[in-house]
Amino acid sequence: MNVSRNRVSLEELAARRGYGASLRQLFAVALFGVALPAFSHDGEDHGAPPPPVNQAVAPRAIATTEDFEVVAVLEGNKLVVYVDAFASNEPVANAKVEIDGTGMKGIAREVAPGTYALDLAEAPPRGKHGLTIGIEAGDTADLLSATLDTSMPDQGEVHVHDRSEWIIWIIAALLSLAAGVLVVARRVRSKARGL
Repeated sequence: MNVSRNRVSLEELAARRGYGASLRQLFAVALFGVALPAFSHDGEDHGAPPPPVNQAVAPRAIATTEDFEVVAVLEGNKLVVYVDAFASNEPVANAKVEIDGTGMKGIAREVAPGTYALDLAEAPPRGKHGLTIGIEAGDTADLLSATLDTSMPDQGEVHVHDRSEWIIWIIAALLSLAAGVLVVARRVRSKARGL
């Protein structure tokens, strides 16, 4: 009879250990569910807002031919065109630069050697705008075509978590917790039936 008691005690001990393991698993699932929102975005800092955007990210168009290399940059209501010699990468001074595009038409004036500016009545709307740039420099003339893409969103926009995103994370955490509770309940029931 003494052996029988030891066997029952060992089974009870095993059942307790299984229950303890289930509680540990439930706790781990709950912690995982609570920690998930911390991984919602990689590389995103919710600290201070980013510094103001500089001119380096302004919309631009690039075109090249055998003679010229052109970079057109939209700076507010002004289209600035940088013209370089393709072979030497030197600025092309004293050239006639004619621009033809949607809302951007005219002869650009030279503001610095190789830098030409065309004042616009208004900045072009968001979208892709075809440009034709005619260049006459000395006895060399060329016609270049490029696309100015102004469809990029304003870089000053800040990402904000809306209510629906938080609701999704809360539902995911609750589902994880419910799954853990079901696992524990199933183990407890199967242990109780086995005893």
